[in-house]
Amino acid sequence: MRLFTLIAQVPLDIVDAQRGRLFLWLPVCFGIGIGVFFAQPLEPSVTLLGVILAGVILGLLALIKTPPRVAPLLIAMLTVSMGFFAAGLRSHMVAEPVLTFRYYGPVEGRVIHIDRSASDALRLTLDRVTLRNFSPDRTPYKVRISLYGDQSFVAPEPGMRLALTAHLSPPSGPAEPGAFEFQRMAWFDKLGAVGYARVPALRIADTDRSLTLWVHRLRQTLSSALQSQIPGQPGAFAAAILTGDRSGITLDTAEALRGANLSHLLAISGLHMGLLTGSVFFALRLCLAMIPGAALTWPLKKIAASGALAAGLFYLALSGFNVATERAFVMVSVMLVAVLLDRQAISLRAVAIAALLILVLRPEVLPEPGFQMSFAATTALVAVFTIVRRLRLMSGWPTWLRGIATVVLSSAVAGIATAPVAAAHFNRIADFGLLANVISVPMMGAVIMPAAILALLLTPLGLQGLALAIMGGGIRWILAVAHTVSGWDGAVSHLAAPPPETLPLIAIGGIFVILWRGRGQLLGILPVLAGFVLWFMADRPAILISDDGSLIGRIGAEGRVLNKAKGAGFVASVWLENDGDFADQITAAARDMPVLDLPGLSIAHVSGRGWQEATRRACVDHDFVVINQIWQEAVPEGCLLVDVGFLRQSGALALSPRGETVEMRTAYATSGVRLWNTPALRGPRGGEAREVRDALPPMVLGARFAPDTVRLANRQ
Repeated sequence: MRLFTLIAQVPLDIVDAQRGRLFLWLPVCFGIGIGVFFAQPLEPSVTLLGVILAGVILGLLALIKTPPRVAPLLIAMLTVSMGFFAAGLRSHMVAEPVLTFRYYGPVEGRVIHIDRSASDALRLTLDRVTLRNFSPDRTPYKVRISLYGDQSFVAPEPGMRLALTAHLSPPSGPAEPGAFEFQRMAWFDKLGAVGYARVPALRIADTDRSLTLWVHRLRQTLSSALQSQIPGQPGAFAAAILTGDRSGITLDTAEALRGANLSHLLAISGLHMGLLTGSVFFALRLCLAMIPGAALTWPLKKIAASGALAAGLFYLALSGFNVATERAFVMVSVMLVAVLLDRQAISLRAVAIAALLILVLRPEVLPEPGFQMSFAATTALVAVFTIVRRLRLMSGWPTWLRGIATVVLSSAVAGIATAPVAAAHFNRIADFGLLANVISVPMMGAVIMPAAILALLLTPLGLQGLALAIMGGGIRWILAVAHTVSGWDGAVSHLAAPPPETLPLIAIGGIFVILWRGRGQLLGILPVLAGFVLWFMADRPAILISDDGSLIGRIGAEGRVLNKAKGAGFVASVWLENDGDFADQITAAARDMPVLDLPGLSIAHVSGRGWQEATRRACVDHDFVVINQIWQEAVPEGCLLVDVGFLRQSGALALSPRGETVEMRTAYATSGVRLWNTPALRGPRGGEAREVRDALPPMVLGARFAPDTVRLANRQ
């Protein structure tokens, strides 16, 4: 009994040693709850969410009589539960109809957003959508359509109601098991269909002049003005960083910025929000201090913080309230409110509050690279500069040297902190990114953003030209750096996609090192190392099959070999990027195709004319046959035929040899049966309609093929 008591005291003693820093763990626990929710293989039922909520309420009541030493452990468990519940609640709150089949026909809607697709086509997001023969309760809340062909009949603007003939499809599933889940992102964006139009869009009603779209129209007006006064790509860059409108950025410019690790300068995120509010804060405080006696009688710091907060709110509105800018505004607001309350503005506590607020409001951002990179960089920067300040490592240095050292150190810290996240999500590392940031970020802070603020102030007087010229010169410098650095040999290294456990291990380890107090903090290095070991030991699937059966890729001596050079280009690019392969689809298709067979499993892929007869022959000679059609005849015994009907239920497939068997992973087995990818779970307006297990198609669950049986082994 005494031994049991001593063992029970260990976690309590550990918690006692961390008092004063326990609050910093609240967003971590909340995030763990969200992560557990998104990792569930089956959609948690509304009943389960209700039970969790009841448990949280009872737990909060129990805190009243919980001993102080035990309370932190109970709070941690309750916070994890609240994170799980918040993610589940949000999943149902955003529920809207999603298209369940391909649609071709008339589409009407109101333009609410304009940008460009990956193929550089103009892309419109529409709400208040009308589709032919669709009742309102089945019509998607929003659709996104890329425009091709001659679109000179109308210049789209926010609020304009358009009619066009378009091809629409449901949001696509992962390109391979474990890949990016566009369906989940679309679900939380209330995006019910995506597609394209090749015929001209026509304006059918006057532009909506409601207040809700006033900001969108202001954005477009400002974007057009910037691009007319700063010609070329510098003007498009200026429009992107001030209004969030990236429609003018060409693919060449975007690729150069990515290759130099400068693409973060395009997004209105923490850097831009911090530079703008910081510039307003210091300029306002300086101007007020010039008023005789003001510094002695007025709370200049708080007045400047209030002005900076208002400027940040205006910038948020100007950006179109996009998620990255909302996140940046919350982080800056927490710090400015700390100034108003006479608290330390830049601290880990402020970062924790910002993270907690964002996760409560938008739990879905946790798996997104933007959230992960923002808080990885911010947390690391605050932690490192706290040490620098405490140890006075730069005290006594000349001001100019301290400034240079600060820029270099902050770029290095942010780069190191975000590198694993960027590499895991984008499969690439910009090898000269640190150098590019060191010589570009100061230009953004010292020239471009101050010039932008000055131009805004001088616009009513018609004197903005000089400020915009200065701003354009700074942007041209950044673009020149991007094109130069990205053009160097070895500028970009490609990495294979990591297994799903990698980033959580690295994140938990890094957080532990930063937040833990005492000698034990170095234990956080162990999960970081484990994450990297898993990453570099992971193997890629031997064979990948697209979700329509048209594209198949086999690992060969030169890398993955594709069966065709055109078609399914997005899927092909995802496969090659996840392999860490530099090649494009044409190059990959030109490689020598090895035999598709895997140990103990004979495989064939059939397409083109005469596919029916070719399929019959293939089923005689092979165990596993893939076709990009729907098969309606009986399948010969001993042959597993994967047709479009099979793939609609399974999603993309990955085949890998495992000893004497071949493992098949399906996209939906990896993603789970969730609201955003299983129509059978959704009611008329998108809410949960059926019991989860009743909606499970048999092919979703994955399989193993023994060499002598070729059979599905459902893992239920």
